[in-house]
Amino acid sequence: MSSAQEPLISASERVDAGGDHDEQQGDEAGGLESGKAIPAAPSWFIWLLTLSAGISGLLFGYDTGVISSTLVSLGESLSNRPLNSLDKSLITASTSLFALLISPFSSVLADSLGRKRVILVADVLFVLGAGVQAACSTVWVMVVGRSIVGMAVGAASFVVPLYIAELAPAEHRGRLVTMNVIFITLGQVVAYIVGYGFGEYGHPETAWRWMVGLGGLPAVVQLFMMTVMPETPRWLVMVGRGLEARGVVEKVAGGKVAAREVDATVKSIEIEVREEQDARRLRRRRGDSKAGWAEGFDELFNIRRNKRALAIACLLQGLQQLCGFNSLMYFSATIFEMLGFPIPTLTSLVVAVTNFAFTLVALLIIDRIGRRRILLWSIPWMVFGLLLAAFGFFLSGVTDSDAPGSPVVILSSIMIYVAGYAIGLGNVPWMQSELFALNVRSLGSGIATATNWGANFVIGLTFLMLMDLLGPPLTFTLYALICIGGYVLIWRFYPETAGLSLEDAASLLEDDNWGVR
Repeated sequence: MSSAQEPLISASERVDAGGDHDEQQGDEAGGLESGKAIPAAPSWFIWLLTLSAGISGLLFGYDTGVISSTLVSLGESLSNRPLNSLDKSLITASTSLFALLISPFSSVLADSLGRKRVILVADVLFVLGAGVQAACSTVWVMVVGRSIVGMAVGAASFVVPLYIAELAPAEHRGRLVTMNVIFITLGQVVAYIVGYGFGEYGHPETAWRWMVGLGGLPAVVQLFMMTVMPETPRWLVMVGRGLEARGVVEKVAGGKVAAREVDATVKSIEIEVREEQDARRLRRRRGDSKAGWAEGFDELFNIRRNKRALAIACLLQGLQQLCGFNSLMYFSATIFEMLGFPIPTLTSLVVAVTNFAFTLVALLIIDRIGRRRILLWSIPWMVFGLLLAAFGFFLSGVTDSDAPGSPVVILSSIMIYVAGYAIGLGNVPWMQSELFALNVRSLGSGIATATNWGANFVIGLTFLMLMDLLGPPLTFTLYALICIGGYVLIWRFYPETAGLSLEDAASLLEDDNWGVR
């Protein structure tokens, strides 16, 4: 991700109106130079942009959450037989697989077509996928519908945080990107409410069709809203449309800064783009770089700070999924049905509400506490919740996924785990673009997002198998061990980026200690 708006607040730190570099005297939050002004709150226009783009998060969350209710409502509607564990795993994992496949490709489209157009394409795919799911009558057609939705989710989950971050002021960037995660968790809550309503009061043969079909409605709303929203200033500058970029910066600023600051913002972006173009030409002359797509991969994998940025981003995105969280989102109703809860979809709603509530907490504290610190504080609570759940299963003598467990202990432990996840690991990985230089930001973010979906695919495909093979205690203990390993790597390699401009955040990784202080 890149942030065209961060120099809006700190442009005078980087560039004066004539384009010369000034000494950077602003505070770490990216505000105006010390003593000159108090950083302004985001304008109404940036909130509107965030709302418009954030509907993709709502769709992402809805499609993640609705499958949990759908799987326990299908009965024999697909292929005229009950679903087995393999059917459920394929229906669930197909979304993640196609999200994985489309993420790197969407990063190339985001650079060539623009961030906004990729969001619009994703909306069309959301509508198409919802329609196929609602009309299907066999397992394999359902898998096709889930795969189309997966392509939409893969593109949207990459480009929406990128779109928001390229417009967000540095001191508010964490909060605004977290807004997208709030939409995701809200979508999950809505999915469970819809699932409960149709599951309890709908017709058994058609309820699940309404559940999956309604996923297309927000996409239609977003399609119309995003049509009138602007492209990001940084992308406009990259393709030589500086005047349009200036107009967007003025709208985002909401009239709160002088024309000189707007000019300096655009000028600072132009300088960064020009410097990267000059560096690329120099590498070509020396024979150190390739042309076309290969050039982006060459710069990403052969320049030290870019390699480090990719390693950290992939670590965070992989850990976000391998910690097992989405196994609860996909299969929570199945788990609670196994534990003997009378209305498993309603019990699953408790998990979704916990996730939503603590994501709101993250919204309030992420920019003040910092990304690194919030992870180091929250992951131990995830480990505690997972081990407590494993102990709950073990204490009641559960050794296979068909036996009842200790419902209250396990539900409480899952809520602790979800709260820790929502505050930290559910949010921070999506701020991955803070780590990348502009010339590889889209590609690096796309590969990191693909890592997320690759790990998501593994979790969706293997969770029920692990529950059958290892039993619940060992399955949850395995996730806890993964969290512990991730904690150690974050402590060693992940620097604090809160409040820094994107350029300053990316430069941290030139340090021998990876920017970790």
